[in-house]
Amino acid sequence: MRYSPSRESGPSLLNVERQSDKLSNMTKNVLTLLTLAALGMAAPKTELGMINGAAYRIDIPDNWNGGLVVYCHGYNASPVKYNDQKLPPILQPFLDQGYALAQSGYAGGGWAVEEAVVDTESLRRYFVEKFGKPKETFITGHSMGGFLTMMLMERYPTQYDAALPMCGPLAPADLFMTRGAFDSYVLFNYYFPGVLPKPNEIPKDFADNRELVEKIQKALDAAPEKAASLRHFRDSNLKSNRDLAGTTGFIAYMIKELDERSGGNPFDNRNEIYNGTLDDVKTNAEIARYAADPQALAYLRNFYTPTGHILHPMLAIHTSYDPLVPVWIPNNYQTTLQNAGAESLFVQQYVNHDGHCAIMPDEIAEGFTELRDWKSKGVKPRAGEVPKATASGN
Repeated sequence: MRYSPSRESGPSLLNVERQSDKLSNMTKNVLTLLTLAALGMAAPKTELGMINGAAYRIDIPDNWNGGLVVYCHGYNASPVKYNDQKLPPILQPFLDQGYALAQSGYAGGGWAVEEAVVDTESLRRYFVEKFGKPKETFITGHSMGGFLTMMLMERYPTQYDAALPMCGPLAPADLFMTRGAFDSYVLFNYYFPGVLPKPNEIPKDFADNRELVEKIQKALDAAPEKAASLRHFRDSNLKSNRDLAGTTGFIAYMIKELDERSGGNPFDNRNEIYNGTLDDVKTNAEIARYAADPQALAYLRNFYTPTGHILHPMLAIHTSYDPLVPVWIPNNYQTTLQNAGAESLFVQQYVNHDGHCAIMPDEIAEGFTELRDWKSKGVKPRAGEVPKATASGN
């Protein structure tokens, strides 16, 4: 199931599907930059706008080298809006190394992969139309944005020269959401009935907030043996009840949102044999079973099941301990790439930090430097721990 990059017509000035005269655009871009330079002025720093209902922000540094980094943000309950305030530190390394940065807020919230692919590609085309074709284009993102980075590299393999997915679930959505998130939620409800709603009965006004997390943690703290079983379920190896409570609250909200988005229940555990519980025989006999709605499951698989068909380098960075996206999830992508014959284009590194997306700005800068060297000089990064920052970044 493929979607056109244009979801609706939109204003003519922002029609990113228009086939403009590329030479003319490049000429205008060069003349604009020369004019600004002659006047002693810097290129425009920040542009805010909307494309087909999705907010965007473009930042161009004073020392723009002609390259572009497209950034994909992570899961957010509602569409992201932008202002002209200073960029967060995790994005500054790309501008520091001389690259323009473009980011879309997507036209939808939640697991907005369907919208994000369209909106990110539309923004990239808009950038090319306005500023000319970049000398090179990188794509990156955190969490769901890391998942989108992988997806866009596969969907548009000729548009991006290299990719830097960070803390992303690099695996089929139905695998990590069902065998990871959904199964852990069903097991939580089995151990702690009545604390959270059934996965197919989560109310529309359900909110993932501090009160919910505290409620979940209170139940976990009162039953240490059950809590320990849940913390180690499916090799998650969560370090604390607090981490488990926060993850469970988020999973509950995500299940609700995906049910609404896909038009039914996309999760199925009828054929699952649970193991590693307090009593596997008893658990498998008594745990609730749910059947997926075919159209909802198809939606989840469409958004998205990786193919491994990439043409350019991809350097993934994860934390050694991530309570929300355990490392077994991104480890799946290596097998997908092997089956596609593209494993030589992938390297996975990690940082020794606890937390989801706890990757520091200097580590992002070093990873991006290594990716640039791989793309331009053929110097492939080493897998394993992200090296200490040694490059100047220029």
